[in-house]
Amino acid sequence: MDEYQIKRGKRRLKQIFSGLAFIILLSVGWHYPLLGFFIPLCMLFGIGMAFWRGRKWCDWFCPRGSFYDAFTTPLSSKAGIPTLFKNMYFRVSVLTALLAVMAFNLGLRWPDMNKIGLFFIIMLTATIVLGVILALIFHPRSWCSFCPIGTLANLSGKGRHTLKIDSESCVECKLCAKACPIGIKPYLYKKTGIQPMTDKDCLKCGLCVAVCPKKALAF
Repeated sequence: MDEYQIKRGKRRLKQIFSGLAFIILLSVGWHYPLLGFFIPLCMLFGIGMAFWRGRKWCDWFCPRGSFYDAFTTPLSSKAGIPTLFKNMYFRVSVLTALLAVMAFNLGLRWPDMNKIGLFFIIMLTATIVLGVILALIFHPRSWCSFCPIGTLANLSGKGRHTLKIDSESCVECKLCAKACPIGIKPYLYKKTGIQPMTDKDCLKCGLCVAVCPKKALAF
């Protein structure tokens, strides 16, 4: 078994466990609303990690992202992530809307912690349903492309643990693009001459590095 298969297998195993934990948390949270506070905790971890490793949190640490990769991939059309979802104006608009909804509902339910926790469970359920629909129609990680935490991590993770490409070694086999779970195409940076890679949505999963036959990619 080659390096890529080993890395992909280990990552998938982590995602299965993380995804299952996500399903259990969501199910139990309807009966024990205080578990909903796990959600803002994940948000803080995701944003905090961005200052150190970019969007690494979104790789498999994020239970939602792991759920999409592990459980919707076999059913997805894999048509690709729509360009609109990656547009920063669209992403910031989604972020602003969700923050407004969150602020309104927290104010409405304050100081009842159970009601606040239940709101987080409701919000998570609604967005996970939307994410699953988008995963089936477009790409497993469609939601992740405009996820509010992913957007904040994108904005704050510039220059953190960047992916570099050796233009002389790259033969543009495009295996890196096929391996990328969020639809990035590292080989394109050979044409533009950009080093290190500036795509801040990179999940730092390392699959592209492992699959590259010429070892042209590295963090």
